[in-house]
Amino acid sequence: MTRENDPVQKVRAFLSAARCDSQIVHTEETIFTVGDASRAVGAPPEHILKSLLFVEDGGEWALALMSGANKVHDRKLKRALDAACKVRMATAEAIKAFSGFEPGGVPPVGYEKQPKTVLDEDLFKYGTVWSAAGTDHDFFPISPEELLRITEGIKADIKK
Repeated sequence: MTRENDPVQKVRAFLSAARCDSQIVHTEETIFTVGDASRAVGAPPEHILKSLLFVEDGGEWALALMSGANKVHDRKLKRALDAACKVRMATAEAIKAFSGFEPGGVPPVGYEKQPKTVLDEDLFKYGTVWSAAGTDHDFFPISPEELLRITEGIKADIKK
C-alpha cells in the first residue's frame, strides 16, 4: 500500500494540515464496534464517535457523527442537510469505493473532499470523544468543538 493510500496516513495528514493536536493511537485490539472501541480506549460507549456515511439519491455524500450510544434519525439528518431527495446509509462497498476506508475504521476526516458533515448535538455533552482513524485498530481523541472546526460541519439534533 502506498503512503497516500494508507488510510491512517490520510487521517494523520488531514489532522496535521488542520493544525489539530490529536495524536493517533494504534491498538492490537479491534475497535470495529462501539463495544470493542469502548473496551480498547477505556471510555464509555457514549464517548465513542460513530462516523456514518450516507448518500443522497443525487449522489452527494454526507457524514453523520454520532455518540456511540445513539442512532441516526434519517428524516432529521435529511432536514439538517437541507436535502431535497432521499438520504440513505451507504453500503460497505460504496463507502470503500468513495473513501478508501473500511467499515469499523471510518474516520470523521481524511477524505479527498470532506463530505457534508453533521455532528449530533449529544456529542457536545462530552469533553473528549474517541474516533476511528482509518482502520479498526487506530483511533484518536478529540473534542467535539475541535471536530466541528476541522470538519467544517454543522451541529444539529439528528438522533432517534
